Amino acid sequence: MRSTDVDILVVPGWGNSGPEHWQTRWQDKLSTARRVGQPDWENPDRSAWVGNVIAAANAATRPVVLLAHSIGVATVVHAAGRLSPHRVIGAFLVAPPSEAFAAGEPALASFAPYPTECLPFASVLVASRNDLACTFDAATTLAVAWGSRLVDAGEVAHINEASGHGPWPEGIMRFAGFLKELSAPAKLS
Repeated sequence: MRSTDVDILVVPGWGNSGPEHWQTRWQDKLSTARRVGQPDWENPDRSAWVGNVIAAANAATRPVVLLAHSIGVATVVHAAGRLSPHRVIGAFLVAPPSEAFAAGEPALASFAPYPTECLPFASVLVASRNDLACTFDAATTLAVAWGSRLVDAGEVAHINEASGHGPWPEGIMRFAGFLKELSAPAKLS
């Protein structure tokens, strides 16, 4: 599939993704991408965040691909069982915080523990080997539980603006490859 064949829902993490963050840059370049808004980016509420992802997916007019970063990944995973597999066909998950990290951060604690069921759609989990929010071993465990293909991004910290990942060209190439692997659903319901 091509990016123009799908609705790309950008699911940022805690604090939203600023103007130089790769998610914002990709959203600006991809004509079918739109951000899932949240009521409070600084004080995430799992129920509200998950509900907004579900509402955005249900409002889509094309097959949906989720593009999540950080606690946005946990949001997608919590929403997964309530998302129609006929509507959501894939998720590109980048730099999830570990359950231990989320549980230890008061603003993120409601997201832990994470569901451990296999996701009902294709997924890729991109993880760094030196992300302070998640060890590579913890990311590997999450990828296995969710049935996600794990991509080792190397030592690139949290894959955000602070780690120098503004445009992140390697990431968008991987995302394009992921899109090409996806198939259109039999019907959009």
